[in-house]
Amino acid sequence: MLVKICGITTKDAADVAVKAGADYIGFVFAESSRQISPKEAAIIASSLPAFVKKVGVFVNETVETMKETAQTVGLDTIQLHGDEPPEVAKQLPYEIIKAFPVNKDTLPAIRSYPCDFYLLDSLVDSRRGGSGIAFDWSLADQLSINRAKVMLAGGLTPENVKRAINTVRPAAVDVSSGVETNKEKDLDKIEQFIRNAKLKAGVER
Repeated sequence: MLVKICGITTKDAADVAVKAGADYIGFVFAESSRQISPKEAAIIASSLPAFVKKVGVFVNETVETMKETAQTVGLDTIQLHGDEPPEVAKQLPYEIIKAFPVNKDTLPAIRSYPCDFYLLDSLVDSRRGGSGIAFDWSLADQLSINRAKVMLAGGLTPENVKRAINTVRPAAVDVSSGVETNKEKDLDKIEQFIRNAKLKAGVER
């Protein structure tokens, strides 16, 4: 089970996530309480081992800015978390994660998007991720897409991640607010989340 810890803003949080076995570290470059500048992200990214992928999260950003930020930070992956059309993804020479708010209306559009991972997330009051609220996981059963390309997000916590994995059967899980206390990354929760996700998949790290 691949694990992505998103919304990283400190080296301490990144170090704990890596030590616990995180596969992806996410930096949010869109407007958010977890937003980080490319310069700050680059400092943290420079300390990460090569086997941990660095993800940049963008919302309706220009291709030029995303490429520039990716070069500055040393990103491996770009996460498109807005209304980006397929043409945008095709112009980015990086691994692509495309976020989709899951409800019955959005289901048909998901599987045709050119990306490496479909990030299935919640849509709450028009907020794009980070709401801490899970969508109806049973909706994922209506998706005729390769489970090897599914990354599950939205309301995941150390307490429910095992059940989420068992229900949706994704290839990866993504968490941000679920490993926070008072809107700050909680190092103990990061460790617990990764441990529970990895153990569910039969992998001890």
